[in-house]
Amino acid sequence: METIFIDKEIKYTGEQLSPHWIYKNYKIKGDVIAAFIGECDVNLNHMVDIEDVINNEPIYSKKMLNFIEENFNVTLREMVYKQRLLVTITKELIEKINPSIKINRDGDDLYINGRKLSVSIATKSITSNLIHYGLNIEKEGAAADASDLSHDVEIEDIKGFALNIMEKYKSEVEDISLAACKVRGVM
Repeated sequence: METIFIDKEIKYTGEQLSPHWIYKNYKIKGDVIAAFIGECDVNLNHMVDIEDVINNEPIYSKKMLNFIEENFNVTLREMVYKQRLLVTITKELIEKINPSIKINRDGDDLYINGRKLSVSIATKSITSNLIHYGLNIEKEGAAADASDLSHDVEIEDIKGFALNIMEKYKSEVEDISLAACKVRGVM
């Protein structure tokens, strides 16, 4: 698995959650996770979560840390497991950075003191499976019950935080692959 932090600000609209977006724009083929910072504005036309469409809940954040992951040769169910792993790694890192924070994970969402920090979705494309995972950097303009990395977690180095998440995630995914390869089958 490859990782990349994109230094250029990118407005996430949902269009980036498409097959080969990372390859076409950043020349990285195969399984990859990319992170970038930018405004998040997903209207209902680009919404993948049908529940959000039914509830008429577009996504907006003035400034968000976004992750896009693309994997080949995995099922959508496996991608949802990977999505939950990514969220859990983030939770553990936040707790390590600021042990006084009360952070809860509910499925693929993180909450600080009951206020939503993240958005996330896993989906299937014609050639791959994809994840979008976003963490509010600033809660201004987001839902009234939002929390953020800048004020609630007090993270100043967002890029360093993103790189740490991706490094730990990549290590965990690679370790899972090795664990699956080292065992003898039983009859």
